[in-house]
Amino acid sequence: MVNRRGKGPWWVTAFRNQGLRITEPRQAVLDVMQKMSGHHSADEIFFRVHRLYPGIGLATIYRTLDLLTRLGLVKKHDFGQGRARYELITKEAEHHHHLICEGCGKVIDYNDFMNEEKTLVKKIEEVLSKKHNFKIKSHNLQFYGLCENCQKRR
Repeated sequence: MVNRRGKGPWWVTAFRNQGLRITEPRQAVLDVMQKMSGHHSADEIFFRVHRLYPGIGLATIYRTLDLLTRLGLVKKHDFGQGRARYELITKEAEHHHHLICEGCGKVIDYNDFMNEEKTLVKKIEEVLSKKHNFKIKSHNLQFYGLCENCQKRR
């Protein structure tokens, strides 16, 4: 993907705006994450990056993911599985919520919202904003339960 000025990938602007260099590890992590879909642990990202760039260590992956999270290019999730999961945020990505299976750990992105759901979430945001004099910029909803396969096994 090219940024608006046509000078490289879409995320280049985020680095330039912060006066940051685009190092090989940073580019490697972003390139690998663009090819992966879903939510991945730092270890999973490391193994993919390490195959292509053997000189990049796990500590560098963690530092890079932390930076990308602070830049708003990656979202860090805690699905209660004992390790963080990371998701690349692209310009085309739709806002979504997560359904997390407590049986197998499967994470399902949920973004086919009905008007009733949108209205309900908007109302909750309005009530909380007013009640606590708090300007809500975004939200993250996670629902826990059992996926279809785990329900069948029980």
